Amino acid sequence: MYSRELYTFVIVAEKGSFLSASKELFITPASVMNQINKFENQLGIKLIERTNQGIALTAAGSSIYKEAKRIIRISDQAVAKARQIAMNEHQIIKIGTSILRPCKMLVDLWSEIDDETLPVTIHIVPFDDTPSGMEAMLSSLGKEIDCFVGPCDSITWKENYNILKIRNGKCEIAMPRKHRLAKKKILCWNDLNGETIMLIKRGDSPVLNQMRDEIEINHPQITVIDTPHFYDTNIFNECEQTGCLMETLDIWRDIHPSIVTIPMKWNYEMPYGIIYSKHPSKIVESFIEKISTNL
Repeated sequence: MYSRELYTFVIVAEKGSFLSASKELFITPASVMNQINKFENQLGIKLIERTNQGIALTAAGSSIYKEAKRIIRISDQAVAKARQIAMNEHQIIKIGTSILRPCKMLVDLWSEIDDETLPVTIHIVPFDDTPSGMEAMLSSLGKEIDCFVGPCDSITWKENYNILKIRNGKCEIAMPRKHRLAKKKILCWNDLNGETIMLIKRGDSPVLNQMRDEIEINHPQITVIDTPHFYDTNIFNECEQTGCLMETLDIWRDIHPSIVTIPMKWNYEMPYGIIYSKHPSKIVESFIEKISTNL
């Protein structure tokens, strides 16, 4: 908002020589002198006296220097204010995404309800579904990532994060395409007798704890193998390689090309929604509130 020559003049006045000013500005002393000459010619005023010891401001130069400092300060403040306004007008929502926790559902939902009264830009931030990747992502929630979508039955998550449920995901059974049950349209408990099923280990999920209780009490012919708290693609690979069954969700039906997912005659469902920080920014809070009122 002010000329390069004005800024150069201020630096020369403060440094006391063309050489010192050139080092501050990362240009040659000759370039500094040329800019000062140009500035004086534009104003038609002698601003600087050249001496053997450096430079000295004329009376007119001293007056211009004082006003230039004020002009630069006001100009910088105006630019900073304008940038803040622009940032507030169009803020960024950083949505995490991964293979098992894709952001498409949330992005599609926002596209449907966005009436441009909340000016935000969506940035997609990829993360890894592995247990270590999930831990790293969760530790960055509210910083590098504002929110993500996924199954949200975790007791720990409910204690440490905010959750907005979008829908319920149906619990189903996945298996290799060559499995004896793979052609069935729907399964019942008797179909699972003699099979081994992979299930998230007991503890953090009330829904899966209840499912495990039912298997252990009413269906002892079914063997349960524990898996980590967080599913990743390796779990699906293991299902295909071992020939075991695994508990999964309807939203993951197309995750693995060699795995089929079949509905089960039971009432187990997993809440699925938006997970975000306990202390979200104002724009994230507004974003979530707008989604909540339109669900």
